[in-house]
Amino acid sequence: MATLAESSEMPPALPPALDGECVRWQGRAGGLCAYVAGRGPPLLLIHSVNAVAAAAEMRPLHEHYRTARTVFSLDLPGFGGSERSDRVYTPRLMTDAIHDVVGLIRERHGTAPLDALALSLSAEFLARAAVETPSAFRTLALVSPTGLRGSRQRRGPPGATLGVPWVYRLLRAPGWSRALFDGLTRPGVIRYFLRRTWGSKDIDAALWQYDILTARQPGAQFAPLYFLSAYLFSADVLDLYERLTAPVWLSHGVRGDFTDYRLKSLLLARPNWTGTVFPTGALPHFEVLDEFTAAYDRFLAAPGAP
Repeated sequence: MATLAESSEMPPALPPALDGECVRWQGRAGGLCAYVAGRGPPLLLIHSVNAVAAAAEMRPLHEHYRTARTVFSLDLPGFGGSERSDRVYTPRLMTDAIHDVVGLIRERHGTAPLDALALSLSAEFLARAAVETPSAFRTLALVSPTGLRGSRQRRGPPGATLGVPWVYRLLRAPGWSRALFDGLTRPGVIRYFLRRTWGSKDIDAALWQYDILTARQPGAQFAPLYFLSAYLFSADVLDLYERLTAPVWLSHGVRGDFTDYRLKSLLLARPNWTGTVFPTGALPHFEVLDEFTAAYDRFLAAPGAP
């Protein structure tokens, strides 16, 4: 029997990425979708940004923590079940989406500061949200965060991005931007990039299948084209990280494309930062869930402890 990846038929409508209540609402960032499951103190999970990103990247943590927490797993603007319209996608829009979901959480659970975890580039958006509303967050967990590679420190003007206009114009050339995106998100290409993310051929098959589906949805290309032309990367990210006042847990792996975190020493020297390194790729929660959650739980139990 042919798999979805091998079939030439049009993919079905996007199924839910996660179990639980699928909440859809309008916020300052437009139409948003979040998956809510469990009971207990709220925990916010935010997926990474790439060509096929979605809340499905949070599945192991969503399932694990729903037994003791009310987990809110957000689909960022342009991804998953959230609005994928043809508009300008910026760190500002993504940060506003985090403010929107924090508002939803406060409506349901009150205004006590909450715990939040973000993956890869979304760490930059979560950091900006926490700088803007520090009272909203009790702790921050940044998994494989961007902005810490090499020796060049990203300390640009506040709110500026690394966007390259000519790259975006090329990607949006009339008549071929969707075809280009479809080529970049063929099943084999998605598998290739997941293997680079894992640093291994042993990727999560269910995530790969969901990535194939989400890439074929209407409007799926709009946000990724801004990502590919660097408009979603903040020029002032290191300044944002250093302005965080809540306890911060930084974690990452040692395999694959995302292993350069040389600048993390600047942050781990600060009293509210702590870190853990896992023998994995960039999604450690898929590979060593028990080890990952044990380290995260220790941080949550005594946030800020060295």
